[in-house]
Amino acid sequence: MKRGSKGTKSSLTKEKKGAGESVAQLLFTLCASCTILAVVAITVYLVGNGTPALFEAGIKEILFGTQWKPTAAQPEFGIFYVILTSLVGTIMAVILGVPIGVLTGIFMAEAANRKVSAMVKPAIELLAGIPSVIYGLLGVMILNPLMYKLELAVFKDSATHQFTGGANLLSAVLVLAIMILPTVINMSETAIRAVDPKLKSASMALGASHMETIFYVVVPAAKSGIIAGVVLGIGRALGEAMAITLVSGSSVNLPLPFNSVRFLTTAIVSEMGYASDLHRKVLFTIGLILFVFIMLINLFLERVVKRRGME
Repeated sequence: MKRGSKGTKSSLTKEKKGAGESVAQLLFTLCASCTILAVVAITVYLVGNGTPALFEAGIKEILFGTQWKPTAAQPEFGIFYVILTSLVGTIMAVILGVPIGVLTGIFMAEAANRKVSAMVKPAIELLAGIPSVIYGLLGVMILNPLMYKLELAVFKDSATHQFTGGANLLSAVLVLAIMILPTVINMSETAIRAVDPKLKSASMALGASHMETIFYVVVPAAKSGIIAGVVLGIGRALGEAMAITLVSGSSVNLPLPFNSVRFLTTAIVSEMGYASDLHRKVLFTIGLILFVFIMLINLFLERVVKRRGME
């Protein structure tokens, strides 16, 4: 009788475990399905609302036109300078922010002692938690006046330069570079800490120095996580609106360092409130272009990671 009761209990336990695993698998599948459906819904919505303007105003007029006059008697919807500004601004912000972020992540994971880490870590987390509009306000109050002084010094003898008061591409790039730092630092640090300690031990045993081990062994081993941080940083830079609206000047111009410029996101934020008819449709087209840019960047970097992983 006792053996039979033990067998019954063990079978019941197995059935409960099997049922629990089935429920967990179902929940995970539902969550994954919701994520996929959300992406599909966003894609369908943007394509449905962003493509009509391309046929009404003309693909060439919108994508390669340089004049943005949506409320004029003869409206023009050229966003070439806006697209170029987003690309140039994001690339410049990544060039400035990513090396600092990755090196800070390496420092936090491999070089900082506990006291230094206890001071730096909260500061990085604070940077990540500050709302973007605060970055914009600080940029207006601190960065723009400094950029205006620099602008006055550079163009003091110019009769053609249109002064921006410091609200220009350079200010926007510096703000974006600061804003992507927390993402890149945290992802880089996490990826580096996840590297198997045996790799470091083997490298040190072969006679490599600590710095050589970090840059020739640890960082290459953590490259997928570091690149993921870079991708998230690029997404943050491309998708930022409020801070950039305050510090960039929000004028459609060629993206030169001391020109007042407008990004794709700021074009939507600044005009969606009063836009109508074709003007509103073009703003949805801008949103679609921004979405496509982020998707292409993700796909490109994912392929880069896969290729390097196969080498």
